[in-house]
Formats: sequence, structure tokens, C-alpha cells
Amino acid sequence: MGYDFDWVALQRAWPYLLQGLQMTALLVAASMAAGIGLGTLLAITRIFAPRPVAALVAGYVNLFRSIPLILTILWIYFLMPVVLRAVTGDPNLGVGPIYAALVAFVLAESAYYCEIIRAGIGSVRAGQMQAAQSLGMSPGQALRHVILPQAFRNMTPSLINQTIALLKDTSLVYVISLNDFLGAASKVGQRDGRVVEVYILVAVVYLVLCTAGAWWVTWLQRRCTAAAT
Repeated sequence: MGYDFDWVALQRAWPYLLQGLQMTALLVAASMAAGIGLGTLLAITRIFAPRPVAALVAGYVNLFRSIPLILTILWIYFLMPVVLRAVTGDPNLGVGPIYAALVAFVLAESAYYCEIIRAGIGSVRAGQMQAAQSLGMSPGQALRHVILPQAFRNMTPSLINQTIALLKDTSLVYVISLNDFLGAASKVGQRDGRVVEVYILVAVVYLVLCTAGAWWVTWLQRRCTAAAT
């Protein structure tokens, strides 16, 4: 006997599902912005800082690129309150799941963005820095006005690819009971006994979003190739 699909329950649950989708969008946007910002600082430090400092940054990057993201989320969620209580002396101090998730994503994603940005800076011809300095710019000004704009143009497709991966990774916040899109959908499915329909919907939504992002990457790559020729 075949499965009897019923999509009516999902129609009634759309307001709740949209709340979960908004949480997912917030996690992606905030983690991407902060991750790229921190990743840029890490990449610049790793390239231009003295060797001991660059080695520390390399260790940070290798650490967060080597451990599973779900473990980072659990570490932050369970250990950060312990550290904060020890520092502040407040035994009731806690960390909400959204803050724990954001901290975990920023720490982890900045390591991946760092390597992308480092490669982007390396793709700019070495003579650009010397040329900018010969015009009277300081190394910082040359980096800000000459090197980084070219680097970000070259690495934009890679940054978008990493953001697509981040979108999929946000589903891991279920381990700390944060109500993202997948978490909201799972609750709806369990409540209404329509788990199959719910997970089909979730798969379709992620497929559409990731496909749109992949198409954007392809379009940008073609545009960059055309501009370079």
C-alpha cells in the first residue's frame, strides 16, 4: 500500500516555517559578514605579519579547518558559559543558542575565508604593491586601495561557494535546539505526523537556494573571464 501524501499541514505551518527560514538567513548573513571580515584580517596577518604571529594564525586556521563544525558548535555552546562564569564570577551567566551558533560559525568560517582571501591576495601580481608604493602610498594604503579590490574581484566566486556551504552547515544548529529552517520543519513534521512531506520540502528549498548560488558563481566566473580578456 502506497504512502498517502498530504501537503495541507505544510500549508498551515508556513508562518512557522518562514520563521525558521528567517533564522537560517540571519545565521548565514551574520556569519558570512563577520567571517569575511575576520578572515581578511587573518589572511593579511598570515601574509605580512612576522613569522611567529603568522604561525599562530596558521595554527588557528588549521585547527578550525580540521575539526568538525558540529564539534565547534558544541564546544562553544557548552564551554563558553563555563568560561564566562569563571571569569565574571556569576554562576547564573549563560549563552543562548543563537549567540553560541554565531560565535561557532564565525570562528570556523573565518578560517575557510582566510585561505580563500589569502589565495586571492596571492593572485594579484607582485608588482602591484611596488607600483602603488612608488606613487607615494604606504603599504597599508596600497593593500586597501590597490591589492584588496583586485583580490576580492578574483575570489568572489570562491567566497560565494563557501557561503553556499555555510548555508547547508547552518542545519547543524539542531544539536543545540536552535529553531532554524530544518529544525522548524522537523518539529512540524513530528507534530503532524508528516515527516516525509516535510523533508521533501526542506530538500527542495535547499536545492533551489544552492542551485541559485551555483548559477551566480558560474555567471560571475564568466564575467570575470570576459573582463580579463
